[in-house]
Amino acid sequence: MPIFDNRSLTIFRLTTARGLLLLLTLASVSTVSAQGVGERATDATTRDGHFISWREHLIDDVATLDFVLSGGDGLVMADLDRDGYQDIVSVHESDSSYDSANFTPGFEAPPEGHVRIAFGSAGPQQWHNITVAEGLDAAAPEDAAIADINGDGFLDILIAAELSHILYLQNPGTGVRNTPWPRLKLPMTEGRGSYIRVFAADLDGDGTPEVIAPNKGAQIPGPEDFAVSNPVSVFKVNGDPLQGINWQEHELGHYSIPQNSEPVDLDGDGDLDIVIGSRGEERLAWFENPGDGSLDFIEHAIGINGARMAGFNLEYADLNGDGRLDIIGAGNGRVGNGLVWIEQPARTGDAWNAHYIGTFLPDSITGLEVTDIDGDGDMDVFAGSYSRGEREADDANTRISDPLGRLGWFEQPDEVTTAWTRHDVSRRKRGMFDKFIAHDLDGDGDADFIGTRGNSYPYDGVFWLEQLRSPTPGNRFERARQQDSEEMRIP
Repeated sequence: MPIFDNRSLTIFRLTTARGLLLLLTLASVSTVSAQGVGERATDATTRDGHFISWREHLIDDVATLDFVLSGGDGLVMADLDRDGYQDIVSVHESDSSYDSANFTPGFEAPPEGHVRIAFGSAGPQQWHNITVAEGLDAAAPEDAAIADINGDGFLDILIAAELSHILYLQNPGTGVRNTPWPRLKLPMTEGRGSYIRVFAADLDGDGTPEVIAPNKGAQIPGPEDFAVSNPVSVFKVNGDPLQGINWQEHELGHYSIPQNSEPVDLDGDGDLDIVIGSRGEERLAWFENPGDGSLDFIEHAIGINGARMAGFNLEYADLNGDGRLDIIGAGNGRVGNGLVWIEQPARTGDAWNAHYIGTFLPDSITGLEVTDIDGDGDMDVFAGSYSRGEREADDANTRISDPLGRLGWFEQPDEVTTAWTRHDVSRRKRGMFDKFIAHDLDGDGDADFIGTRGNSYPYDGVFWLEQLRSPTPGNRFERARQQDSEEMRIP
């Protein structure tokens, strides 16, 4: 007795054929998707139809050094030696083990953090790198700022160290590349907590910049730290900034794990306000500059309709063309989890409406920079993520669904309140991309990016991404090193 009748046999043949076709299709898809993000052909284009890809160049490479440099974080750029070329200040917190978290002087080796300067030149491939602070001076440095604090015409450096203090480094003026920089740890910050961000700006209009910094309380906050309020402060100097007695602290407010305090003219009245972010409370607020030469700032809540934001990295741009600055940052809530922008209301005190940009999930959104990437006249967002696994070697057990180190950008649509188009550039097993600066380094008229990298020793350091435009699509990403952390695909 036959197993199938004619009808059953026909169905079996059709099903088997479809199954074989499905298997062949899946095999084909698997072959393509097995490529890492950076190894795939780009689909990003400019307005005139040229394809956009990226080539990585190294600025400060650990392979050239005789000491361990890891944990690239903060990054700022200015002409420190007044030779007409932009220089780069970067901080490196030695993040493989967070060796400074439980450091006790006299009982163990000092922390291995470093503050580095890359002096620029006429060519974007030529940099002169020096260390300007290390050890206890640079105990887990997280951020940097640049300003002429002492008024001598040379730009000085401020450092936020997660192990307890704000460090002032005074530009020596002459011999800037080979002379020690005089320094002071602001005495009211020593041993008091953990400083994660630092900014410098003339808030009161007297010609001398103030220093603004949030004290997050602990380098690695535990549950008990979230229950403690720590200050966001303005530090003002009167007299020689190398003398601790000349510095005074003005506390703006107290928050659970404050992690931002950025000066920006949020209300468009010509003076600098301050935007703060709290990790513990997962909220933003802003302090309005009174404009009368005082530091009696007025606090306003930033109530967000549709999302919550902790504000570690924020960017500012008038995205909807209404004349008011909007805020871009990582957020979560009803509009979606990932990158969002919040629309500044016409009236102070009203809610800021949240709009979704996109996501890197399962990767995070960490470093941000806003600029016109594709040359169409509107603002796009370049972003990086923060890998969460091994930091000194690729783990064979790493899965594509793990949080990894990604580079990518979001293209602004014609209607800014709709979803943006994401263009992935690279996704590696290891990488923390905490900071970007948009700068046309090669002078070809498009936006390049300078960035720091951590979580991936021995591939940490400072790099720049050259934007390439071509009539045909090339690979999305051309890495600088022959050996690097493994490229991975998107889940």
